[in-house]
Amino acid sequence: MSSQICTVTGIVLSARPVGEYDKLVTLLTKERGKFRAFARGARRPGNPLMAASNVFAFGDFQIYEGRSSSSISQADIQNYFGELLKDLEGACYGQYFLEFADYYTRENMDGTDCLRLVYQSLRALSAPSLPRVLVRYVYELKIMVLSGECPQTFEQFESWNLNSSTLYALRYVTGSSIERLYTFTLTDEVLAEYIKVVTWLREHYVEHTFKSLEILATCR
Repeated sequence: MSSQICTVTGIVLSARPVGEYDKLVTLLTKERGKFRAFARGARRPGNPLMAASNVFAFGDFQIYEGRSSSSISQADIQNYFGELLKDLEGACYGQYFLEFADYYTRENMDGTDCLRLVYQSLRALSAPSLPRVLVRYVYELKIMVLSGECPQTFEQFESWNLNSSTLYALRYVTGSSIERLYTFTLTDEVLAEYIKVVTWLREHYVEHTFKSLEILATCR
């Protein structure tokens, strides 16, 4: 297989050190789903890939695909989400979103919807007008729906006697476009019910323990 160069649009889900100066970066990309590539020299001071290989970095990545591994040769980063990195709680929420996306995505799949969801959700975390707890549970429900594992109807909760506004919110998030997800708020009573339903769904359909969720619980 010959070497080739391609450009992908994506966000850095995780990055870990390799050797003395390199990083192994996991990207969520529109074109290739989850994709791993080395950022050579990214831990060396002044290296142009230093910031581009940090979590939350979103933009276009030029990838050199060799016979046995791939490397990031250039990056044009459009958003670093620096405001989240400076905010412990915001960073914890953001890391959780990235870990959830990492869990659901696979290589060589269409990552367009999941990438859009992650990007819009990180932007919502940065909006002062939106409660972060609401953003979290909207994100959880939508990513479960995108995965195809979570049912998109709520008849199983009829015995819960949910508020009609709670049911409306659940159906809205399920059917809404990603761009219009974060255009509402809920009363405390409705939010509590909404959280209860989404938590039940996550515990029943997601067979995974998220480390970032445990950390998030300690910083709230």
